[in-house]
Amino acid sequence: MNYIVQNEKLTLQYIPGNGAWTYQLIIPNTRNIKGKWGELKVSGTIDNYKIKNKNLGPVKNSDKKISINSEIRNAINKVGGDTVIVTIFLENPSETNDISEILECFKDAQVLQIFELLDKIEQTEILNEIWTVATDDQKSEKIIKAIENLERKQG
Repeated sequence: MNYIVQNEKLTLQYIPGNGAWTYQLIIPNTRNIKGKWGELKVSGTIDNYKIKNKNLGPVKNSDKKISINSEIRNAINKVGGDTVIVTIFLENPSETNDISEILECFKDAQVLQIFELLDKIEQTEILNEIWTVATDDQKSEKIIKAIENLERKQG
């Protein structure tokens, strides 16, 4: 895994009136990681609380940040100014692109809304079934099968 930080003590920042970014962590040594908003995803733990596919937000000429929502803050029982132990790694960028590609196929087939109504476990199972094939031809076949199954759910 491509760890960005491992068991590092970071301060939970509190910036009033900053919307979703009111609570955030500034991730050290990320200034030179290239990518636009939404392209960089991180997973890992904050005080042993698992996070998955969180956006690593770009900051011009500075280290990047991740927002810490109330669900995470409540789970770890921390507020602004508190220290947290952070381990995060950069998700495979091609995996993120694969998700976009698959969702675009679902959108084109007019089944994206049905997919989005499924619970996260079922969504993950569908995506994993598509990702775990060896060739692009097999991937195409799995996408077509998933679209057909979603159409059946709709009808």
